Amino acid sequence: MLYATGFFVPDPFIFLKHRGRKYVVMSDLEIDRAKKQAQVDHVLPLSSYQERLRKSGKTSPTTGDVLELLFRERSVRLLLIPPNFPVQLADDLRSRGFLAHINDPIFPERERKRAEEIKSIRESLRVAELGLHAGIQALQQATIGPDRYLYLNGSRLTSEKLKSIVNTAIMAQGWVPSHTIIASGNQCCDPHHEGSGPIKADTSIIFDIFPRSQKTGYFGDLSRTVVRGQASERLKEAYAAVLAGQELAFRLIRDAVSGNEIHQKILALFDKRGFRTGKIGGRMQGFFHGTGHGLGLDIHEPPRISQAQATLRAGHVVTVEPGLYYPGMGGVRLEDVVVVTKRGSRNLTRYPKFLEI
Repeated sequence: MLYATGFFVPDPFIFLKHRGRKYVVMSDLEIDRAKKQAQVDHVLPLSSYQERLRKSGKTSPTTGDVLELLFRERSVRLLLIPPNFPVQLADDLRSRGFLAHINDPIFPERERKRAEEIKSIRESLRVAELGLHAGIQALQQATIGPDRYLYLNGSRLTSEKLKSIVNTAIMAQGWVPSHTIIASGNQCCDPHHEGSGPIKADTSIIFDIFPRSQKTGYFGDLSRTVVRGQASERLKEAYAAVLAGQELAFRLIRDAVSGNEIHQKILALFDKRGFRTGKIGGRMQGFFHGTGHGLGLDIHEPPRISQAQATLRAGHVVTVEPGLYYPGMGGVRLEDVVVVTKRGSRNLTRYPKFLEI
């Protein structure tokens, strides 16, 4: 709905595109704001439709009643709806004689980002980088205690404290951080573990930061892996492999290439370097998530660079985030965001890559 109208609304509302023109039906609470902000051709008052229905004998008009009136006055019978359209409402409309067909995706053009969308994603990446830098600075200021834990301002540095530092820097810019990941040690082996507890020196620390702009709604997405202290030789080798995998993806990404093909080549590279993927001791280890995903108004959008079949097209904005995870070693993930072009890709991420602090 945000993509369709360019308009943030907290409650459900009606959107209709008919004969090339966009309509929204808004409550009295939102109608004035919609007239100023919504990128549509017509803003219709919900209250006037409800009043007409009451006069016709509908004491408590439903959304289905409003839609039926809206459609019949425009001689609409065939409806194209998204796959996440409410099933109860779809059944109601079909019972009234309308033909409601699922159209997936409802906005296929959304996959290819316009210049202003890329600009918004780049702005969110800059904020993610600000947050990451605040976290890196805290690690630089931290001291290593005799117990090999990190200390900041006299107390143990925890994932929670580090996330607070990162998220505060992000919120100060007017962006919203959500479920920021700062995991260390074996916690890194679960790629979506948000991280908790005190952080030790000489262990991997994965930052995964994805702030959303309160103004535009677009996300940034950024991951880096660092060690405060000295990394093990195995962790250094894993870091070098992940960096090589990411650089391989950068070379392969271009218009019309298969996302699955890129993913398989990175898996093959890791295997060649001695980092195999599979279930060990009942737990998946190695590289067991996708290489990347689309980024925009959702943190995960089509297309995917993964085991699934998908073709990259010029204008797609995708993450490139290979990783390796082994209990005892920890984990490594590096993530940049690129725009797919006809002959290659353009990296929107600026933050440098380094392992040891």
